[in-house]
Amino acid sequence: MSRVLSSKVSTTPFEGQKPGTSGLRKKVTEFQKPHYTENFVQSTLSALGDKIDGCTLVVGGDGRFFTKEAVAIIIKMAAANGVKRLIVGQHGVLSTPAVSCLIRKHQTMGGIILTASHNPGGPDGDFGIKFNCANGGPAPEAVTSEIYQISTKISSYSIADISCDIDAIGSSSYSVDGRLFIVDVVDSVDDYVHLMRQIFDFDAIRQLLTGSDGNEPLRIRVDCLNGVTGPYARRVFCEELGAPADAVVHSQPLADFGGLHPDPNLTYAKPLVEAVKQGGQGFGAAFDGDGDRNMIIGEGAFFVNPSDSLAVLANNLDCIPYFRRLGVRGLARSMPTGCALDRVAAAKKLECFEVPTGWKFFGNLMDAGRLSLCGEESFGTGSDHVREKDGIWAALAWLSVIAQRQQSVQQILEAHWDQYGRNFFTRYDYENCESAPCEKMMSELNQLVADPSTVGKTFSSGGKSYTVSKADNFCYTDPVDNSVTKNQGIRLIFSDGSRVVFRLSGTGSSGATVRMYVESYEKDNTRMDAQAALAPLVDIAITVSKLKEYTGRNEPTVIT
Repeated sequence: MSRVLSSKVSTTPFEGQKPGTSGLRKKVTEFQKPHYTENFVQSTLSALGDKIDGCTLVVGGDGRFFTKEAVAIIIKMAAANGVKRLIVGQHGVLSTPAVSCLIRKHQTMGGIILTASHNPGGPDGDFGIKFNCANGGPAPEAVTSEIYQISTKISSYSIADISCDIDAIGSSSYSVDGRLFIVDVVDSVDDYVHLMRQIFDFDAIRQLLTGSDGNEPLRIRVDCLNGVTGPYARRVFCEELGAPADAVVHSQPLADFGGLHPDPNLTYAKPLVEAVKQGGQGFGAAFDGDGDRNMIIGEGAFFVNPSDSLAVLANNLDCIPYFRRLGVRGLARSMPTGCALDRVAAAKKLECFEVPTGWKFFGNLMDAGRLSLCGEESFGTGSDHVREKDGIWAALAWLSVIAQRQQSVQQILEAHWDQYGRNFFTRYDYENCESAPCEKMMSELNQLVADPSTVGKTFSSGGKSYTVSKADNFCYTDPVDNSVTKNQGIRLIFSDGSRVVFRLSGTGSSGATVRMYVESYEKDNTRMDAQAALAPLVDIAITVSKLKEYTGRNEPTVIT
């Protein structure tokens, strides 16, 4: 057993180390500054207070540039701060849902995840650090606020001179200031795959993908965008479920994602869309950098809107053994997400919650036994098996529905629209805009929704008129702990159920990202072109917000 001593290093605070909805995200070059990463790690560990003594933490990330260096820093600092044991993914790699899985399995104090999710990687790209709590979910605002407050006053950090090989699976023990410190490097995939076997009927999905039941096998294409899900997808879809090796592409986690933008949408996962169009696969899926987001498409690259995907899964949870065993305790969506889920909940007489953006809000409801399935329009779907959204879980859920219903993706979705009507939905992202003009735009929108005369106003475009029935800046009161979260998005809700929503995103590393959400409900005209259905409301939303003037953009960066 190696014997080492810890030391204290003097430091000064850095401005702006305030975690957002998914931790602290900055450019790699920021984290590479002397003391920058150490300051934030120390602030995170100090926020645990006395609970840190003798605790166990999980550490891993999406493998992006600077991951191994950050893991090395965390190991040294955890040792010096009284942590007893670290569970580290081999090579420093763990998907975000896999971290949640390990936290819950080993009942640890929490975990540190190294990811900037769907943001670009590489030396000039983004990096991020976030803390997940003992339930496996993202830290609540009380914890992230404490981390930030500590970061503004920090004067020193504790560190130990430990060198640990994280490329080899195994256990290493050290005596740090006379205390036992253990680093367990574990297979990144094993525990997660074991959990998936407990949730889904792998035999049924294997029959679907291999044709062992006598039917034509369902050909699939899974694009990991060179993010963390590659090893998970190869193990699950190829080794466990029998899909051919070439069904999983871009499956090697790369520090710069191989130049790909690891955001699974129609813009950045376009190679998947084109491949499925040309290759004739009946199912396609793409995942983001850290494995918590998903995009689902069917034959001919038939696109499944994330809001529809959530509603379809909610309507078919009896196709998944996990829910047949445990039942369904409630449904939830983030506020900007389309309202298709609400209609399923009403039909099935289930509680349905509308929460702010950020997965941590779902965790409280799950821990209270009131929520089984939830999702966000930003391509995130998950259940209470962990406390994070989970891309591979979502793909397996869809394959379970296909296997049970023996229908194509498009047939399943069109049957859903026939039953419930269709919530047409789109999101416009204006990325890396100048912050000051965008903040002014949001301020003016705030004044608009605060004005009592806004309710009752009628806006018209393209021969359609919409009357405002409600206008506000979304405020959420948690039904479990009664905590209040304000200013979560400007909403104009119209009398026919249509909506426009505006938010400034908290997931970027620089500048401002404006998100505009537009939704329109149709009971009967469910096969009409989505762009045509939404065009009048899109025009009204852009005009009312003066988006083009304030962002300086004639077109959004991404439309989903």
